[in-house]
Amino acid sequence: MAFSPGYRNFVVEQLEHISSITSKSMFGGVGLYADGFFFALIADDQLYFKVDDSNRPDFEAADMGAFSPYGDGRTMQYYEVPIGVLEDVDALRTWAEKAIEVAQHAKKGKKQ
Repeated sequence: MAFSPGYRNFVVEQLEHISSITSKSMFGGVGLYADGFFFALIADDQLYFKVDDSNRPDFEAADMGAFSPYGDGRTMQYYEVPIGVLEDVDALRTWAEKAIEVAQHAKKGKKQ
């Protein structure tokens, strides 16, 4: 996993219209947090949002794939965000808000 600082800055600027975003370097990529909830990541200059059954169909309908960092076919519950969504702040808001909700529900589930 790698990323370019320019791509990271672009993504964070786009997302700042939506929520208070923080980013942290991790494992060669970037973790993105909204109000402390880990909802997205950047790897190889691709943005991925956290998914569950509530928002996965949006990504599948756009023919976007799951994050697969291991090289062996295993995936994580993050799907690539379409470039058209990333470039459209209004569409990005909708997709990001859903991913943030998924992250919030996942964290609540871990506490129980």
